[in-house]
Amino acid sequence: MPRQESPKSDAPKNGIPGPAELTETVAKIAEKSQQIVTRFLKHQGQGLHADPFNIGSAFLEMTAHMMGNPEMVFKAHASLWRGYMELWQNTARVMSGEEVPPVVEPEPGDRRFRHQEWEENSVFDFIKQSYLLTSRWLAATVREVEGMDEKTAQKVDFYTRHFIDALSPSNFVLSNPEVLRTTIETKGENLVQGLDNMIADLDRGDGRLAITMTDRDAFKIGENIAVTPGKVVFQNELMQLIQYAPTTQKVRRRPLLIVTPWINKYYILDLSPKNSFVQWALDQGHTLFIISWVNPGEKLSHKSFEDYMLEGPLAALDAIEKATGERDVNVIGYCIGGTLLAATLAYMAEKKDPRIKSATFFTSLMDFSDPGELGVFIDEVLLAALEKKMQSRGYLEGRDMAATFNMLRANDLIWSFVVNNYLLGKDPFPFDLLYWNADSTRLPAEMHSFYLRNMYLENNLVKPGGVTLGGVAIDLGKIKTPAFILSTREDHIAPWKATYAATQLLAGPVKFVLAASGHIAGVINPPQAGKYCYWTHSRTAKDPEKWLETADRSEGSWWPQWEKWIAKHGGGQVPARTPGDGGLEAIEDAPGSYVVAKTP
Repeated sequence: MPRQESPKSDAPKNGIPGPAELTETVAKIAEKSQQIVTRFLKHQGQGLHADPFNIGSAFLEMTAHMMGNPEMVFKAHASLWRGYMELWQNTARVMSGEEVPPVVEPEPGDRRFRHQEWEENSVFDFIKQSYLLTSRWLAATVREVEGMDEKTAQKVDFYTRHFIDALSPSNFVLSNPEVLRTTIETKGENLVQGLDNMIADLDRGDGRLAITMTDRDAFKIGENIAVTPGKVVFQNELMQLIQYAPTTQKVRRRPLLIVTPWINKYYILDLSPKNSFVQWALDQGHTLFIISWVNPGEKLSHKSFEDYMLEGPLAALDAIEKATGERDVNVIGYCIGGTLLAATLAYMAEKKDPRIKSATFFTSLMDFSDPGELGVFIDEVLLAALEKKMQSRGYLEGRDMAATFNMLRANDLIWSFVVNNYLLGKDPFPFDLLYWNADSTRLPAEMHSFYLRNMYLENNLVKPGGVTLGGVAIDLGKIKTPAFILSTREDHIAPWKATYAATQLLAGPVKFVLAASGHIAGVINPPQAGKYCYWTHSRTAKDPEKWLETADRSEGSWWPQWEKWIAKHGGGQVPARTPGDGGLEAIEDAPGSYVVAKTP
């Protein structure tokens, strides 16, 4: 179903709708609400687990420990009561005309309460402060419960915060001043259009709410995103290898290969010319190759993590040698692509294969002992249920993984769109990064099960011989390849302190750089944007906090810092190479067919 237009700008600006208008609007809302309920119920009972994340047992354990410590519970309630007494007194003083500082304020960057009436209207200001006071009390109280194991405590803390976020007054019509005003001004049409948007999202998700985060019709791969010219010069069942057209007359002798994540599409590094790392790297004089992974279906369910290594970076190295005549290559790995790169380097070290002359890791985990909040979703109970689900169809749906990542930043990636799309009745703004974020891919059952169990659950990659790939016992400590490790300070997928652990794992020289912002924005930060900052240090201490305390801060993008480092491993200069002119013929134009193919 097509999405409705946003409420008309010429809608009445003042006044409450009359009885006839109100009756008509309520009837529309009732009709569309019934459609939503019907669609939802139609798709229930299709193998859904009552408690797929095993939340109930975690909260039961927390309750038992809390009941065993009544003194802590009493002190917590007393603290909340004192806070409310202060809030009531301050509110009374405000209503009498006094200027009184707030008892509690939103955290910097909390956009839920940015509308001016949250501050200027004393009623909504009270609602806001009451919510913030209660939510922070609840979160703090849960954290103070003693006796739980670390995993259970983390799970309780995570889902308590999600409960708190869901109950924010900004998420409801009558307690959100912006929504309430819009409802009056449009005579309720915003709610009608919001329900239309919700119905469209339910239809698109086959009964599951697939929240639209951007204008999906505003972007087309190969036309206004992923437009850097190049050719597909090699392909197999798992990937296409793209060689890009040079933009300089001379290039570095050693080609540059990028091993992208296969949880989403490769073009996060080539969204548009103004923020394309691919385009920028070409302009620095690199012969650039990138792996575009297939979006696998049931026929590829048997593909393993080992297959991704053999048919991914190792196959790409062979192809690059045929295409350019060069054996020596510099390689970048992004996120899970970096984890794969680390495993590949250890495999090659055991095989005495020296072709990779430098390795760059973008926000990549090697030590999974502290994977941040993603660890909440991984335990034996959940993994067994997930493996059973994957075995029945041969893969994990991309939207399942996307939903997990969105939960890590629920206010930004879930609730803000609930308010915008369903309460205000607006269409989301066109945004290339969010278009990419929604363009998720399936994951083969065999590979994903191995990855979750050996990395997140058992952390075997850091154990010498803990993982075997291609008949080789993997030992990261044997990697002597010079490495550049890029982490981002606000990363919610690969926490920077966890990625920093790689500095103590690898045997070769390591340069660690910490960029501001998060997993995507901190990486995709072109110099011309003039945004954020980054930290560097001449040494790598064992403790990441000590490293940061004495690190040098620089403004802007870290990209030039990386280019300065990679230039030392470039191997001199040679005439530019044109895709298809070497030992491999061009198969098709970039971005290739794998990235645009619909999920089979």
